[in-house]
Amino acid sequence: MTKILQRNLYREVADRIGELIEHGELAPGERISEKQLCERFGVSRTPLREALKVLATEGLIELLPNRGARVVRLTFKKVKDTYDLMAALEGLSGELACQHISDSEIAAIRALHDAMLEHYRNRDLATYFAVNQQIHESILAASRNEVLQEMYSNLSQRVKRVRYSKKMTQKFWSQAVQDHENMMAALEQRNSKQLGQILRDHLCNKLEVATLAGVIEDDSLSAANA
Repeated sequence: MTKILQRNLYREVADRIGELIEHGELAPGERISEKQLCERFGVSRTPLREALKVLATEGLIELLPNRGARVVRLTFKKVKDTYDLMAALEGLSGELACQHISDSEIAAIRALHDAMLEHYRNRDLATYFAVNQQIHESILAASRNEVLQEMYSNLSQRVKRVRYSKKMTQKFWSQAVQDHENMMAALEQRNSKQLGQILRDHLCNKLEVATLAGVIEDDSLSAANA
């Protein structure tokens, strides 16, 4: 990994650590080694510790009094609580998007949707997820509500490693694609009520995928390891 040379070091360091957590290099519950990360990124402890504070506010790590920091464990309750709020925000974003979106924005989302379907047919899961995320972000942007977007982005970072888990069965993948087909139809018809409901239900399906895939920790285990 390349050394960090940007002026805003702590934000760049935070983003890099977030990537390590998302990709599983830093596992849930794992202690953060400041020494190893400083050497890996070529930075001092000051920007690293500022980065850890940022990640704590974003819900990715927890700071332990006089014991450093560790990656947050994602329990079923924590993920469900987060998804409940995200579903409400995403449903609202769909309703607002239908009111404000332009024809050119719909065309751009249609192009992303078609590209996503191609990745699905090719079973290219990583690229599928990347384009999938762009679609959701485009709908959020079309809501024209910056506060909603900021809140949603913060919550999404907390559960990104669950939401885009690679442990997805063909059954759930097919359902996710069908949900997106229905989203696209509702968006092109500017049917705000229908799109809002589809987006809410779609996120609830993601919770079921993560639960069955075993990427969410049992609440009782988390309490025992606290």
